[in-house]
Amino acid sequence: MSLPGLAGRADVPAVGSAHLAMSVGSRSAVEEPTARMRADGVCVRSKPRQTGDGYFEGVVEDPDGNSVEITA
Repeated sequence: MSLPGLAGRADVPAVGSAHLAMSVGSRSAVEEPTARMRADGVCVRSKPRQTGDGYFEGVVEDPDGNSVEITA
């Protein structure tokens, strides 16, 4: 997912990229790895939740500070 307004900004971790998303197929496939990553010290930006647009998702931070959205 890209966001044109990010290009050239120094205050965002990934220039031109809003975030990466992956669909894993089920709520438990979102909840379990998110909980495991939190326990391992990974920054969880948004714990798993049902969104207004119908997705169940959690958002974690990769080692470079980029958002990774895990959805079902």
